[in-house]
Amino acid sequence: MVKIFTIDLRGCRRAGKVRPSQQRTMVSPSPTTVHTAYDSKIEGNVIITRVDAAINWMRKNSLWPMPMGLACCAIELMATASSRFDISRFGMEVMRFSPRQADVLIVSGTVTYKMALAVKRIWDQMPEPKWCIAMGACASSGGMYRSYAVLQGIDQLIPVDVYISGCPPRPEALIEGLMKLQTKIEGEHSTMDQKRTFLDEIA
Repeated sequence: MVKIFTIDLRGCRRAGKVRPSQQRTMVSPSPTTVHTAYDSKIEGNVIITRVDAAINWMRKNSLWPMPMGLACCAIELMATASSRFDISRFGMEVMRFSPRQADVLIVSGTVTYKMALAVKRIWDQMPEPKWCIAMGACASSGGMYRSYAVLQGIDQLIPVDVYISGCPPRPEALIEGLMKLQTKIEGEHSTMDQKRTFLDEIA
């Protein structure tokens, strides 16, 4: 078996050194020659990265939201999961109503003091790592409800990673907030934080 290949001298022809008639077809003298380094099956299938980067990439593309719909913002949250807006593009289509299986708590709506304890209990039941999104003006700052019965922002009770403004915010705003959360997860030091937490627990 003989390998036949063509030498393309168009680059040299542009420089005025070779005429079109000088393009030749040459026969390889050694049909068994194989460029192992170039044609290796491994090449192109190996990725060199950091452990933190790989873990963060997996986490940011498999966020499972825990919908905490407390008022009208929950309607926009449900619309975000519909086919029109399709948050499954970001790996977030799995709405989990069990805190044991969720890692993103989306607090949407007015948080009363009566419901605040339930939100805190659900947050405590979620496994690490976990994140929280305050969706809407009421969840972020109490909104227009400046009364004795309404908590003035869920961040007084649990840590919040992303705030989404609006009354209520559009589904596009929630999608942008989820993308902001993905950007934040990209920059986390997963293994270092886990090691620090482990050392604190055994100390």
